[in-house]
Amino acid sequence: MEKIAENRTIIQYLPYVTRWDYLATMFTEAITVNAPEQLGNIQVPKRASYIRVIMLELSRIASHLLWLGPFMADIGAQTPFFYIFRERELVYDLFEAATGMRMMHNYFRIGGVAADLPYGWIDKCLDFCDYFLTGVSEYQKLITRNPIFLERVEGVGIIGVEEAINWGLSGPMLRASGIQWDLRKVDRYECYDEFDWEVQWQKEGDSLSRYLVRIGEMMESIKIIQQALEGIPGGPYENLEIRCFDRVRNPELNDFDYRFISKKPSPTFELSKQELYVRVEAPKGELGVFLIGDQNVFPWRWKIRPPGFINLQILPQLLIGEMIIDTPEVQDINSFSRLEYLKEVYGMIWVLVPIFTPVLGITIGVLAIVWLEREISAGIQQRIGPEYAGPLGILQALADGTKLLFKENLLPSRGDTRLFSIGPSIAVISILLSYLIIPFGSNLVLSDLNIGVFLWIAISSIAPIGLLMSGYGSNNKYSFLGGLRAAAQSISYEIPLTLCVLSISLRAIR
Repeated sequence: MEKIAENRTIIQYLPYVTRWDYLATMFTEAITVNAPEQLGNIQVPKRASYIRVIMLELSRIASHLLWLGPFMADIGAQTPFFYIFRERELVYDLFEAATGMRMMHNYFRIGGVAADLPYGWIDKCLDFCDYFLTGVSEYQKLITRNPIFLERVEGVGIIGVEEAINWGLSGPMLRASGIQWDLRKVDRYECYDEFDWEVQWQKEGDSLSRYLVRIGEMMESIKIIQQALEGIPGGPYENLEIRCFDRVRNPELNDFDYRFISKKPSPTFELSKQELYVRVEAPKGELGVFLIGDQNVFPWRWKIRPPGFINLQILPQLLIGEMIIDTPEVQDINSFSRLEYLKEVYGMIWVLVPIFTPVLGITIGVLAIVWLEREISAGIQQRIGPEYAGPLGILQALADGTKLLFKENLLPSRGDTRLFSIGPSIAVISILLSYLIIPFGSNLVLSDLNIGVFLWIAISSIAPIGLLMSGYGSNNKYSFLGGLRAAAQSISYEIPLTLCVLSISLRAIR
């Protein structure tokens, strides 16, 4: 991006800069126009400066929100990750209404902004501010006083005052270590000194402090935006005097380009032969540009000072002695050793074992009983046997169930759809209930054989009712006769099925 800047005019380069940091695009545009403005001593109209401040603070809120969501997700709290997109989408709606773009705005211009605020935008932004204050209160209730959250971030990744200064930290990471340094107060750029707001800082230097600083900055950004919206002056939104650009040095060549190639030179001006460093307070920290002019339309040197990359330099030192799982909290820029992490995973698995064991047992039991039912029914009806899937047909029940689940859903057009749909559910639920009724002991052995067998027969007798309901609900005599036949078969199978269950139970008791 730096070499692209050195081969473009400032206006040609503006569409590129939002790719530096697509979470805080307005700040990259601001630093790009502030550098030549200070180099050329260009005055920005008051209205344009107010609009810039509003856009910058909205972009700061959007950036902090997208920090908060993934940060909480890394800790293990998924809910805030989805909540933050509500407010962030509202910010993007405001950007789209003012600039025409949701992310890559290309809105700032040398000496002002590209367009004035549209009608009704200020009222819409004020409504957003009122709504966002309630949203931040919701975040604080959900997160700030959460004991699990405090256990994960309090006292983790501590950065002292000297360390923060020596490592060149900036932004929330610096202010969370007890240093009240905010470029909006220090450099007094734009019109920040005309608003009443406070620098948010903490002195503990841990991950909790950095979280509190960012939450506080979003609140202060709302205060700045509200004051700017209420006091925004009239007047132009761009310094029109800077449109009187320097004459092009080779008019004949450019006249040829204009007449025959239809290429107009991009409006620009020469950068005077001097150098300067310009900086703004971006959401992640100090975003700066070192610019050297050479009495040319292109910058001779364009050096970017990114805040995030410099803040990350301290990460290897912070991780010494910390636990691996705490890495996202330390960065904010997860919490046991590997052995403890494996213990936690094994603990979660053992919590799930009692849940999945009965489900797996019931599933295998249902498949076994269906297979036995098919074998018994084949013997009663003097057939060779059922259709076979797998060795000895043991997978046929699974094949039948899969076919039943994934085949097309056939519902009678003139029947009672509700009754037709409830019937199979009753038949299946009765089978599942039969497994809940049987009084098993601690070792999965029938504790009372007589009660268990008869309760199993009683509960399974509900299944024919579901078959009759489905046949009746189809409003078709053939389907109803089929339901009667299926119910009769089910009743006739109860005795052999009971004997099967009894024999298995006796075997288990031995």
